[in-house]
Amino acid sequence: MRISSVFRSVLSFTVVSTALSFAVPRALGQDVGSDVAGGAGIFRPKNPEIKKRTVRTTPVTRRGTRPTATPAAEDNIEELLEKGNQFRDARRFAEAESSYQTIFKIKPQDGRAAYGLGNVFSDQQRWEEAEAAYRNAVLWSPSDVDALVALSVVLVQPRTGAGNAKRFADSESFARRAVMLQPKSAIAWDRLGVALQSRGVFNAETESSYRRAVELDPEFPVAYAHLARVLNRLGRTAEAAPLYEKATQLAKDPATLNLIAESLQAEQQWQNSEPVLKRALELDPRNPNALYLMGRMLIVFKRYQESEPYLKQATEVSPRAFQPFNLLGRTYLALDRFEDAEVTYERAAGFAPAGDRKQLAGLYGFSGVGDGYLKAKNKAAAARAYRRALELDPGNKELEDKLARVR
Repeated sequence: MRISSVFRSVLSFTVVSTALSFAVPRALGQDVGSDVAGGAGIFRPKNPEIKKRTVRTTPVTRRGTRPTATPAAEDNIEELLEKGNQFRDARRFAEAESSYQTIFKIKPQDGRAAYGLGNVFSDQQRWEEAEAAYRNAVLWSPSDVDALVALSVVLVQPRTGAGNAKRFADSESFARRAVMLQPKSAIAWDRLGVALQSRGVFNAETESSYRRAVELDPEFPVAYAHLARVLNRLGRTAEAAPLYEKATQLAKDPATLNLIAESLQAEQQWQNSEPVLKRALELDPRNPNALYLMGRMLIVFKRYQESEPYLKQATEVSPRAFQPFNLLGRTYLALDRFEDAEVTYERAAGFAPAGDRKQLAGLYGFSGVGDGYLKAKNKAAAARAYRRALELDPGNKELEDKLARVR
């Protein structure tokens, strides 16, 4: 079976560096896991499968009551799955989430509903919630290769704080299970390579995993891009270049183009990623990941005015994704639009993962906003921003000193 028939959008994506610097392009891609193309959001697994529904009717009553259609519980589940899939495809994430969640009232441990819910969270880069949902899917449907692969993908998304090493190891474990269940799945082999790479393993097994994926599906551009990145890390750049070209030639959809652009950015080839992302946006102008990657690239080159519309649209398409809001706030900060930055960071704080909340208190967060207000001689606003920073990072002496100076 061709990969395109299994995943509509196969890709990988690294979480944006949590230490993004406006000053130096090299600052991007230096955090843990930054060499892994692994994320959800660009990676888009297929929807849970829908079984054919049968409508059951009640017999006519003695009083001649008209028979009414009474779908059985499993038929209700199929209908809710179908609605959830449709809402997800339309990027109506709240409604999709509600549809999948309703299934648990009928069947509390439905693996397909958990998998579908994980997809919705993954599309929005809500990694912790996606992980929890996919773990349930694997627990309740242990032979579901799609769920195993999706969980492996989400687990390589680096997050602020401890626990990444354990998640990366788990990612490898789930990818190996997928390979064992479907040894001819190019996607499973590709994900095994990514999981190994996330753990800093750049050896013959990593390379052979990607090569096995290419052998199983010679038209799988994702595997070519991943293989090229590993070869670059192994110092075999001459072998990597034609593989990137091959991946670009085979790419037919925005998701795959996003992968190639992200891989180029991870290799610090920022300028080369721009035309690839423009092509992706021509195919899908509201693709949240292409918008995000374009905004990130423009920030690296300090093209802040240009980055704003891309990142703003990314937040509109994925209104609960932390990183687009985080980068949009940094864009406003660089443009000295402190009120806009403050409002945007406040939006981000409302749904930021626990490990990311502290970074919102820093120089590229509320502390930076306070500094900007202070520079503009608006001490009241500066104090407000510093107080908010302290709420996010209690006990920070530097923030306490800043607040004391403006009171």
